[in-house]
Amino acid sequence: MTGTQPPAAEAGTPGGEPGSEFRKDMGPWANFALGFTYLSPVVSTYTLFGTALATGGPPMVWAFLLAGCGQFLVALVFGEIVAQYPIAGGVYPWARRLWGKRWAWMTGWVYMWALLVTITSVAYGAGPYIAILFGFRPTVHTTVLCTVVLILIAVLINYAGTKALSAAAMIGFVGELVGALVVGIYLLVTHRAHGIGVVLDTYGTQGDGSYLPVFLAAAIIGFYQYYGFEACGDTAEEVPHPGRVIPRAMRRTIYIGGAAATFTCLSLLLSVTDYRAVISGKDSDPVVHLLYDAMGETGARLVMAVVLISFLSCTISLQAAAGRLIYSYARDEMIVGHRLLRRFSHARAVPGYALLVAAVVPMLIAFGSLVSADALTKIVSFAILGIYASFQMVVLAALRARLKGWRPQGEFTLGRWGLAVNAAALAYGVFAIINISWARKPQEPWYDNWIVLLCGGVVAAAGLLYMFTTHHYGRGDAAAGDAVPKP
Repeated sequence: MTGTQPPAAEAGTPGGEPGSEFRKDMGPWANFALGFTYLSPVVSTYTLFGTALATGGPPMVWAFLLAGCGQFLVALVFGEIVAQYPIAGGVYPWARRLWGKRWAWMTGWVYMWALLVTITSVAYGAGPYIAILFGFRPTVHTTVLCTVVLILIAVLINYAGTKALSAAAMIGFVGELVGALVVGIYLLVTHRAHGIGVVLDTYGTQGDGSYLPVFLAAAIIGFYQYYGFEACGDTAEEVPHPGRVIPRAMRRTIYIGGAAATFTCLSLLLSVTDYRAVISGKDSDPVVHLLYDAMGETGARLVMAVVLISFLSCTISLQAAAGRLIYSYARDEMIVGHRLLRRFSHARAVPGYALLVAAVVPMLIAFGSLVSADALTKIVSFAILGIYASFQMVVLAALRARLKGWRPQGEFTLGRWGLAVNAAALAYGVFAIINISWARKPQEPWYDNWIVLLCGGVVAAAGLLYMFTTHHYGRGDAAAGDAVPKP
């Protein structure tokens, strides 16, 4: 983790790219694989399948189409931005160039905490699958231990450099995609219990009311699925020809990742024997029970091994994105400890101390479950809101810049469709944020019912307090707000 401090980002380099110390060791497919493994069809689908099915019945699968279309619009907007500003760190430097330092500071703050919490969430979620694979009883203590081990393995791979990250991403991509297809096809051939028409049968989950509110509650499985494509842009300084490669990789992540996730969910859905047992809560873990019924103990454990690869590769990709965001933040002197966090390991071409933060903080969050598992659940509930909010802060910044005269000048542009796509992406994002935050359990105490919004408010309030008391946002001299033409 030793190394010299890099110079501040230069404003006038071609394409808006700063003077970079990264090596361009990541090829087009590795860049796509990074986004794919971050999106991780298996992790997201296996994690939320039971909850979504219990909430909305089989039609919940349509959430993948809804969220996929919306996030595709966001990916198009991001593609235009990264093509013009291929800078490590993703949403933070994009917001900086489109709007300015303060907006970028808050965008980076929200995204950073969302990523750190998501790392915890994914690694912690692997605990029960590790227990099944190795045949021990999962407890809070064993799950925390598994979380720590998974994060440590991930950071060691990230420390090894961009080539190791690329290799891990490709292995994760191939393993997850092949595993999802093999398991899905096997279930459909040997254990299919329903016809495709079941995706229109609500099984009475709406009670006496409309199905729409129930569907929107179950649609969290789709909203949780379709992010990760932005990680392709987090490594922009490590990819040759990023203006062409990264927008394509982002779109490819949506196409292939979304198709894989939808197929995974559909194959599980058509193979669950008793929907009513899941909806009533009698079967609280339908994925594990289904795999054991269809494949036996040996087959189920083999699937758990594939699932574990998915969780690990997802953790690696999340950590890589978080480390580069923190480094980009520190390179522009935007955060306390920036002199340390912007140090770069020239031997491995990675920001060592920034990656260390991306490992230590998630582990500390995981240890919180030893005190209160409920507290951890509340903290993690912020993750998806934080990522969607930071996305929309960039989308809003892009729309504002367009209305003030910005015309994307990278190798990928939407041309005359840019304004309409940008506005539609913002409308979708606002809708998604409202749906994610909405209180749906009136029987619960108000603070539990609004926990997602409350956690988001705490992060935002802490960020504003930090920003206006330290004024770190004004210390760096990297370009800011220069997308909008000067009058």
